[in-house]
Amino acid sequence: MILTKEQLRENLDRLIWDIEEARVQRSEHLIVQLVVVAKYTEIENIKTLYSLGQRNFGENQVQQLSSRVGELEDLPLAWHMIGSLQKNKINKIIDLNPVLVQSIDSLELAMEINKRLAVKEQQLSGLLQINSSYEESKSGVSPEAAKDIYQQIQESCPNISLKGVMTIGAHSKDEKEIKKSFETTYKIYDSLQKSGATICSMGMSGDFKYAIQEGSNMIRVGSRLFS
Repeated sequence: MILTKEQLRENLDRLIWDIEEARVQRSEHLIVQLVVVAKYTEIENIKTLYSLGQRNFGENQVQQLSSRVGELEDLPLAWHMIGSLQKNKINKIIDLNPVLVQSIDSLELAMEINKRLAVKEQQLSGLLQINSSYEESKSGVSPEAAKDIYQQIQESCPNISLKGVMTIGAHSKDEKEIKKSFETTYKIYDSLQKSGATICSMGMSGDFKYAIQEGSNMIRVGSRLFS
C-alpha cells in the first residue's frame, strides 16, 4: 500500500514520539537510531520517508536488498542486512556493501565472511546476533558464549569490523519475558563496550519500547510505520 506523505509523516512523528518517551525513561543521554524495515512496503514509501529525513533502511533477504539498492541507487541511503545470511549469499552481500550486517549468528559464519572479504580485499561492519530468549526458531549465539565468540571474531576475522550486538526479543505476551531477553543482551553489550562495541540493536514494531527501556540504541521498525 502506497501512503501519502501526510500519512507517513504522521506515522513517523508518532513513532518518534514513542521512541522519545521510552528513551527519556531510560536516560536523557541515550541516542536511539531508527532502521526502517523496508520489506513491508513499496519503493514510493521509501522515497517519501527519505524526503522526511529517514536514512537507515533494512532488508531481511539478500535478493530483496539487492533489488532495493539498485532501484534506489540515486538516494544516499544507509542499508542494513537484518535477516539470516546463508553462506551461498555471502559474495552477494559483500558486493552490495551494506553499512551493517546485523545478523552474524555464529563464529563459523563470521570465518566464512572474513575468508571471502580477504579474497576481495574488502571490509564489512557487522553485529553479533545473540539468541537471548533461547528459542529454537531463532538464530544467534547463546548468551553464555556471546562474549567469547565476539572476541574470537575480533581476533581471527580482521576484515570484519564488529560494532556491537543484535537480538530479537522473546516471542511472548509476557512483558517480563520480553524485557528479560533485552536485559540479557544489554548486559553482554555493556561488557563489550571496552572491546569497542557501540551498537545494541534490539526492538521491533511490537516491542521497541521495552527494548529502549532496557538500553537499546538501535531499533528495527517496519509494519508500525506502514499501517
